[in-house]
Amino acid sequence: MGKPTGFMDFKRELPPDRQPLDRINDWNEFHEHFSDDKQQTQGARCMDCGIPFCHTGLLIKGAASGCPINNLIPEWNDLIYRGRWKEAWERLKKTNNFPEFTGRVCPAPCEGACTVGINEPQVTIKNNEVYIIDKAWEEGWVNPQPPKVRSGKKVAVIGSGPSGLACADQLNKAGHTVTVYERADRTGGLLMYGIPNMKLDKNVVQRRVDLMAAEGVTFVTSCEVGKDLPAAKVKAENDAIVLCGGATKPRDLPIEGRALPGVYFAMEFLKANTKSLLDSQLADGNAISAKGKDVLVIGGGDTGTDCVGTSIRHGCKSVNQIEIMPRPVEQRAATNPWPEWPFVLKTDYGQEESIALYGKDPRTYLTTAKKFVSDEQGNLKEVHTIEVKWEKNDKGAMIPVEQPGTEKVWPAQLVLLAMGFLGPEDTVLADLGVARDPRSNAQAEHDKHTTNLSGIFAAGDMRRGQSLVVWAINEGRAAARECDRFLMGETQLP
Repeated sequence: MGKPTGFMDFKRELPPDRQPLDRINDWNEFHEHFSDDKQQTQGARCMDCGIPFCHTGLLIKGAASGCPINNLIPEWNDLIYRGRWKEAWERLKKTNNFPEFTGRVCPAPCEGACTVGINEPQVTIKNNEVYIIDKAWEEGWVNPQPPKVRSGKKVAVIGSGPSGLACADQLNKAGHTVTVYERADRTGGLLMYGIPNMKLDKNVVQRRVDLMAAEGVTFVTSCEVGKDLPAAKVKAENDAIVLCGGATKPRDLPIEGRALPGVYFAMEFLKANTKSLLDSQLADGNAISAKGKDVLVIGGGDTGTDCVGTSIRHGCKSVNQIEIMPRPVEQRAATNPWPEWPFVLKTDYGQEESIALYGKDPRTYLTTAKKFVSDEQGNLKEVHTIEVKWEKNDKGAMIPVEQPGTEKVWPAQLVLLAMGFLGPEDTVLADLGVARDPRSNAQAEHDKHTTNLSGIFAAGDMRRGQSLVVWAINEGRAAARECDRFLMGETQLP
């Protein structure tokens, strides 16, 4: 696939992002595009490897290796190389309902498993993908294609994040009448309110929602099933229900001073910011502002990075990020060989912006917060931390052990807790009586997605716990397939 010697003839190259000191002045996406010919050169690097691990979607040691939705990567890389853009789009959409989402926000497990990556920089798979879909939209190839025949069956999809949208899209293609319920005022779940605009422009989300609506999917917003609308009513009015409500219960940090004004969950901060941005360009004052404040982000993942980038755009005085885990290594360790996901240090856009603006990486590792302290008026003033070391306890489990003498005080008027999520909220699961697994998720087997209740399925983070957008799409597609089989006795959905 591609040019047989392309990986030797051409070097990996990505289009330069907008300069950090420029992009922090707006909320626009910071990624740029190459020209067609430069993108074709990158497609040429996809070698004829024979065994393309990039599209396997394996789980190795609990992490994805290759694409979980089994994108036919070598095939559309070859079509890119040959300049056959529309055919590349036709091939891409066979497996991915929303490549404009994954091409922007996926961490690219496909690239971690790329065969070229054994001893050379891997193929720019993620960038190739987003180029295809953006070109398809620009050329007018993406148009409504409503089903020619309706089945007469009605399905409710609860939650409009990536799993819910993928599930609804597939079920609608199968001819069922689909209604998607979303508790927020806009459709998209974490795609709309959990990921900042500079990483995923909300017009990109909305145009896909509008396309699905034009194909016959009904979206009901500002409606929380189990609260605003009884789950029993939804069940009575539909032939099946698919639960795609996400894992939105955040991990808390119950230490001294937790209730002080100025300590927020990351999603409170990010959602309020995006909603205010979309409603009024932040003029309504409804965002939680970091302007002029010392900000401390607790947590080192993608959500923490988004908090850093958002705080900088607000005009914060300073921003720091603490992480209880060790600093990742620069290169793959011997214990982390290809095609496993490479657990290596990544400097993301928020850290790049902090380095450009403040002259330093905001991250501090092996550190945990001990207490939040207020000033005389009762407002957050500072955070006390201590360093930790990971050691085995008497049961052989690795635990963080505090290191005396490493205490530190950080000035902070805004703390953002970005420590992950514990599982789904209780509302709709409790209202329906859906059984839970030991981690509190909806109990349903992967690739089957059936719950303990007939006709009720579960997918995405609500079933598997906090995960990637690409896994949510995988699960939404699979749940749609099994729901269709339940409704019709057989299915032609992949």
